[in-house]
Amino acid sequence: MICLRCGYCCKSCMVVIVDDPEKGIVDGNLIFHDGMKQPCKHLVGDKPGEYSCALHDYPWYNETPCFSHGQIERGNTNCRLGEWILKHEIPENQKTTSIGKQESENEV
Repeated sequence: MICLRCGYCCKSCMVVIVDDPEKGIVDGNLIFHDGMKQPCKHLVGDKPGEYSCALHDYPWYNETPCFSHGQIERGNTNCRLGEWILKHEIPENQKTTSIGKQESENEV
């Protein structure tokens, strides 16, 4: 799968992640990211399509669940979820609240 850096997986997936990158994959340095409360602590960036992971360059990264994450399709194709998210990206100032009322940039 070709990750399109939309940020969805790093914000929404439940996965075990490395806590302190300098220690690597060792006992006591793995934590559970529940994906429901906040983005992964290693997610860098602030715009879909431009996110990245601070752990990708570590030599042990290919041993992590994130590295193993894939999609159903075979081959080296773009992530379908990422394509949809990037196509339907809603500007921050036009997102709706949980009750459906449109928020404005100027509201406090």
